[in-house]
Amino acid sequence: MSEVSPEVSQYRFAPTVSVRIVGALLVVLALLLAAATLVVAVASLSVLVLAAAAVVGVGAVFAVGHLLTRRVAVVRLGATGYRVRLVRGAGVTEAAWTEVREVTTATPQGVPVVVLKLADGRTTTIPVTVLDVDREQFVRDLQQHLQRGQGLRRLS
Repeated sequence: MSEVSPEVSQYRFAPTVSVRIVGALLVVLALLLAAATLVVAVASLSVLVLAAAAVVGVGAVFAVGHLLTRRVAVVRLGATGYRVRLVRGAGVTEAAWTEVREVTTATPQGVPVVVLKLADGRTTTIPVTVLDVDREQFVRDLQQHLQRGQGLRRLS
């Protein structure tokens, strides 16, 4: 008899967060191109060097933008546990569902977060506003994964 694995939920950055990251990358690219312009002028290099740097830089920004919006999962809820990536201050970035003792919501400094408290006292903090999902829907999905991962089932 084959075992059907529960579905995996993956959540990406909210569009506003992706736009802020790409915007910051564009500012960095502009600074790098300004420095490259100085190097080209001082070293009497061909303008093609600057053009090549600009093309490569813009291509890199587009690639990162595509990854952020379409490919990279910030939060992954699987059958055996969860993983959080690219979130500063998240605490524990991955753990098994069996390690989770409590899930709470909070709003430190006005930012709604979900806090997963682990058996050994460590925590994972997920700011829900960075995710491209409704806050309540994320909490419901997290609860379902946690119940399945801990072997619990709903009472009928």
